[in-house]
Amino acid sequence: MFQGMDPRLVKQAMKKMGMKQEDIPAIEVIIKCGDKNLIIHNPNVQKMIMMGEESFQITGQIEETSAISEEDIQTVMEQASCSKETAKKALEKSNGDLAQAIINVQS
Repeated sequence: MFQGMDPRLVKQAMKKMGMKQEDIPAIEVIIKCGDKNLIIHNPNVQKMIMMGEESFQITGQIEETSAISEEDIQTVMEQASCSKETAKKALEKSNGDLAQAIINVQS
């Protein structure tokens, strides 16, 4: 956290300020957004508690993936009798809402 400083002194200073730090032994971190997922491989996760507020610092290798699953695409294809491309575009347009995607294709 504070490079070049004595870790013991840093801990004492953090304690005086009411700060706590905890390492989280995470294997993978997934952040789900509306249109995509951020997957962080080999993460280094630190939980900070300061003045009753918890925050996390995460570093690692980031991979960005679509939030639309193959299962959702298959469902739209079957229900709307359309191609995979059409189903995927409809899901993207509806932000992953299956019912809306099917309605959009059928309209």
